[in-house]
Amino acid sequence: MHLKSIFLVVALLLCPATTQAQDASSPNIVMILVDDSALMDFGVYGGEAQTPNIDTLAARGAMFTQYRTSPLCSPTRAMLITGLDNHKTGIATIPEVLPAEQVGKPGYSMALEPSVLTIADRLRDKGYRTLMSGKWHMGEEANEMPQNHGFDRSFALAASGADNWEDKSYIPYYADAPWFEDGVEASLPEDFYSSKFIVDKMVSYLEKTDSSKPFLAYLPFQAIHIPVQAPAEFTAKYKGRFDEGWHVLRAKRHKRAQELGLVPKGAPLAPMPDDAREWDDLNSETRALYAARMEVNAGMLDAMDHHIGRFVSYLKDKDQYENTIFVITSDNGPEPNRGDHDRRLGLWMKLNGYNIDLDKIGEKGSWGFIGTEWALAAASPGSLYKFYATEGGIRAPLIMAGPGIEPSRIHSPAMVTDVTPTLMDMIGLDPAVQGYIPMTGRSLLPVLNGEIQSVYSDDDIRAIEVSGNSALYKGDYKILRSILPVGDGKWRLFNLAKDPGETHDLSAKEPEKLQEMLAHYDDYAAEMGVLDMPESYDSTKQIGKNAVKRMRARHGKIIVLIGFLGLVGVLSLVGIVRRKRRKAEAEV
Repeated sequence: MHLKSIFLVVALLLCPATTQAQDASSPNIVMILVDDSALMDFGVYGGEAQTPNIDTLAARGAMFTQYRTSPLCSPTRAMLITGLDNHKTGIATIPEVLPAEQVGKPGYSMALEPSVLTIADRLRDKGYRTLMSGKWHMGEEANEMPQNHGFDRSFALAASGADNWEDKSYIPYYADAPWFEDGVEASLPEDFYSSKFIVDKMVSYLEKTDSSKPFLAYLPFQAIHIPVQAPAEFTAKYKGRFDEGWHVLRAKRHKRAQELGLVPKGAPLAPMPDDAREWDDLNSETRALYAARMEVNAGMLDAMDHHIGRFVSYLKDKDQYENTIFVITSDNGPEPNRGDHDRRLGLWMKLNGYNIDLDKIGEKGSWGFIGTEWALAAASPGSLYKFYATEGGIRAPLIMAGPGIEPSRIHSPAMVTDVTPTLMDMIGLDPAVQGYIPMTGRSLLPVLNGEIQSVYSDDDIRAIEVSGNSALYKGDYKILRSILPVGDGKWRLFNLAKDPGETHDLSAKEPEKLQEMLAHYDDYAAEMGVLDMPESYDSTKQIGKNAVKRMRARHGKIIVLIGFLGLVGVLSLVGIVRRKRRKAEAEV
């Protein structure tokens, strides 16, 4: 059966023919954010992993096909919960790649700024319980955590990521895993697994807060950010699924994207980059290892969906499900970074009890990743991946379900900044609050209601910029700039209606259109306060520089003498001592 037909049949089976009237004056809101999930990773979008709980919510709600985020996690998170362009929030990029020239500049504070309201701020004033558990990454100090941005209760990871099994860092940039509960440094339980814990903590907050009030539950999961880790029983379900390699997966996703209407029939797929490895050129042991890494990736997504299902069951048991609006999305495209071609990182892993071998892959002590080629395949039918404003980097899934939302597939353009304005509109909140920056996003409620086809006309622009990687949309057209280490910093022009894979640059053929779009981008950059990148800026090199600066600040001038190789050993010991100290304090 045709995949599009299958989707429609499933939707009919999962959705009742009629819906009962509900009191949606103060519906609960659940915002689920997946980390580094590609457009097609969810089952309902054509992915290989089993995500029945996400798929069920999609079948009873709206599934967006033209939704865009930013290419990096923190800017997306800031835009998602504020409705503001990332440069207006203070989180124009992530601190790991911030150049010295931008430190402390307006829009580049790397924490939510005082003039910014979050959805939690707004809902708490309306009488909501506001709760959060998971990855925050919008500030690193205690006073920058969620409790100072509208959340009544929160268990938040300040870093870009952390181990999913243990209370420890995942890269040398961080000395440990900075978890905070309500702004106070916190430790993790012995039986910790991130997806399970995030749901358990949210349930505990709901149990301990006033049940007479509606709630906002923000659940930003660690899945499927590196280190990619999953319980063995979930990983085992995908044994052999990826043995054909990344070229085959990429082609299959491209085909399914056409069948599901995510791209037009016959839409071209961008070729793999010249430096991408050929699957058949790898020896059998390497192929087996890389196939297993994708099995863990699917298992991690599956495990997250399982725990989402537990949370949904809890809401049903409490008679809260029917009056809850669900938002499910991803912060950006798939992660391309590898963990097997940097000897410094390799040494750090060994000193911190990590391995990248096949043995017990995905389990405790395994530092998992999918790497560049699998990321290219996962991003299909888009080009490139996380870090870049290409379609593979910023085109993401978005599902909205709940009272007042009919089952539908929505092809209207939508941006991450539109989510909070839409939710405000759905519960009747005035988005304007005197003394605070007005939201730059638009409410999608008229589209959800079926009143109009799109809240964006062909003359409206939508733009995004993160650390020099930039995109601007107008009608069917898009201009794109990708910088080092993958791009060359040149602007290119594409017609996405015909070429969603960004395969054919129209700059030479349509120079006037390019200039028109560039003028729009200049206006956007001026309005939002976008800063130019330093000459020859390279995000990969910058994160190395920033890591050394942080290490020097933590450990003094000795860093200069012992060098990075020695440093990772020192940092490992420091991390171990800190974990043991926190554990001892917790036991007391």
